[in-house]
Amino acid sequence: MPLDEEVKEIKGIQERKKEREAYMSSRGRKKAAMQRMLQQLRTATNSSAMNKASIIVDATKYMEELKQKVEGINSELGTVGSSSSTSQDELPMVTVETLERGFLINVFSERNCPGMLVAILEAFEELGLDVLDARVSCEDNFQLEAVGGEGQDQKESIDAQVVKQAVLQAINNMN
Repeated sequence: MPLDEEVKEIKGIQERKKEREAYMSSRGRKKAAMQRMLQQLRTATNSSAMNKASIIVDATKYMEELKQKVEGINSELGTVGSSSSTSQDELPMVTVETLERGFLINVFSERNCPGMLVAILEAFEELGLDVLDARVSCEDNFQLEAVGGEGQDQKESIDAQVVKQAVLQAINNMN
């Protein structure tokens, strides 16, 4: 066999050896990474299993337990929410602050009822309040922020509590 062919054959053998080593090295890294992930899964699920299939079964059981706990908590929250929602969530949250010349009125309700804005504005009119500035959102919930000033023909001063009660009464009468 000529020398050139022997050199080529040796180089070919060396290249195949490097390829095998690289493959084995890559395979070793993948195996080590898999072992680390399985160890993390064992730790997270408090599993004592040693083989991959058992660890996965334990993890599945653990996830089912967590799912049942979440459903239990959600049902408890739903029960608590439904019992208290009949009285408190029916009425919106109303705050009235006294300003130098008038009131800042905020109304917030989780649900939007048709006619709520009209009922509130009619209450303002009955009190003799002029709406000087307002922001209203009626998309998913109802939100009103209004600045109301006492009208020119108003003889006596209005209290913030009176405004709040009038708004709440208007909303109650609307239902």
